Amino acid sequence: MRQERGALPTLFQPADVAKALGKSEWWVKEQARRGRIPFTKPGRAYRFTAEQVTEIVRLYEERPAIAAVPKPRAAGVREPEKQDRSRRSGRPTARLRSRIPRRAAHQQQEAA
Repeated sequence: MRQERGALPTLFQPADVAKALGKSEWWVKEQARRGRIPFTKPGRAYRFTAEQVTEIVRLYEERPAIAAVPKPRAAGVREPEKQDRSRRSGRPTARLRSRIPRRAAHQQQEAA
């Protein structure tokens, strides 16, 4: 979208940007306030140009860390079995157990 020479760019409000990004208006304002996204601030209000909105989308774009195409395996080669974390690190892991809710503990104390 090219602007005519000398023409002012269209400025979008945070609500417009939020709707386009699928976020809340508060989120857009907070990111601008913290300097995480580009913005224009004529006076006291945050405004965004089309180029800034495009840049915001690029900032939060995520790309795959590895190639999406799986590597072919050689015939007859088995993948190693997955081990739990305690076997890999050599340290035993602690079992987590939930505690008794306060009401139940209180009722047990009153019954005793």
